[in-house]
Amino acid sequence: MTMQREVLTGKHLMQGDVACAEGAIAAGCRFFAGYPITPATEIAERMSRRMVEVGGIYVQMEDELASMAAVIGASWAGAKAMTATSGPGFSLMQENIGLAAMTETPCVVVNIMRGAPSTGQPTEPGQQDVMQAQWGSHGDYDVIAFAPSSVQEMFNLTIECFNMAETYRVPTFLLADGFIGHLWERVIIPPPEEIKIVERKKPTVPPEKYVPFRPDDDLVPPMANFGDGYRVHVTGLTHDGHGYPRTDDPKVQFELVQRLCEKIRKNADKIVKTEEFMLEDADVAVIAYGIASRASISAVRKAREAGVKAGLLRLVTVWPFPEKTVAELANRVKAIVVPEMNYGQVVREVERAAKETPVYFLPKLGGEPHKPSEIFEVLRRAEKT
Repeated sequence: MTMQREVLTGKHLMQGDVACAEGAIAAGCRFFAGYPITPATEIAERMSRRMVEVGGIYVQMEDELASMAAVIGASWAGAKAMTATSGPGFSLMQENIGLAAMTETPCVVVNIMRGAPSTGQPTEPGQQDVMQAQWGSHGDYDVIAFAPSSVQEMFNLTIECFNMAETYRVPTFLLADGFIGHLWERVIIPPPEEIKIVERKKPTVPPEKYVPFRPDDDLVPPMANFGDGYRVHVTGLTHDGHGYPRTDDPKVQFELVQRLCEKIRKNADKIVKTEEFMLEDADVAVIAYGIASRASISAVRKAREAGVKAGLLRLVTVWPFPEKTVAELANRVKAIVVPEMNYGQVVREVERAAKETPVYFLPKLGGEPHKPSEIFEVLRRAEKT
């Protein structure tokens, strides 16, 4: 194996954080800016070596605020760009994440989640930043976020993050709990020609006719990079199609924010990914993501052995929330169980979509993962609903 290869094709034993870095490189990422933080530091360490080898740029910034700003600038200069952090750093990035959403800057933010609030548990995993990913910055906007449950998905979904970022001109998130980030598993990396890569949609009109924020029918404007010869005005203020501030016009504000949201919501069916396990005849269902979904598979098997018809819906996409899928499932089962390593986040979205179907919540805090036996006991109780 030569480390100079851009895509390290073949079978590897990899840590989740390392697989994320390799997925980014395979997707075409050539700029990384970040600041060390447990349990995401291994991503930065890997990128510090690999960016040099593939002709990219690695910058360790003075903090997470500057890291996110650098990523936005690099993206506008034409690079596929990313950063990686954990909860406290993610909080510091939020204002610039809002800037990326407003300026429709494609970029990827990886959050290897740990226990919180504040600086919380620096070495202990959690799932406590899910809502922050969607609602962390001020104002209305929609994003795309994936939750891997294996090291293979750390690789695959990082690529998907870059593809979605470029397709919809939006900040995208990889929300991996610390267990998955630090887990070692086999990863199979296919040849480069078998990896689907989405490139930026460029303008098809001459510079004098280009309107930077005029969308196509898919609600996404073509993007000219700085230096391409197009006139581009970029601002975090409410702006018109030319990018010029129009903060005094309610109609401009409404139309802009509506489009920022609708370009994701109207394409939700194309974006949302879920996986089903033994749901065909299930009376009760677990809805889980990340590390909690791994214990849920064992719990479902144990429940089946005990005569409880249980199944699992695994959320691969967390945002946009798969509301339609959850609602359809709720109409088929008697009850739903939601295990999360927090004190109640995705469960609120499940309750909203499930409407009258009972939802049982099983929280876990302190860095300890769910045991299959714990989920099984709740399934058995829910089945009697």
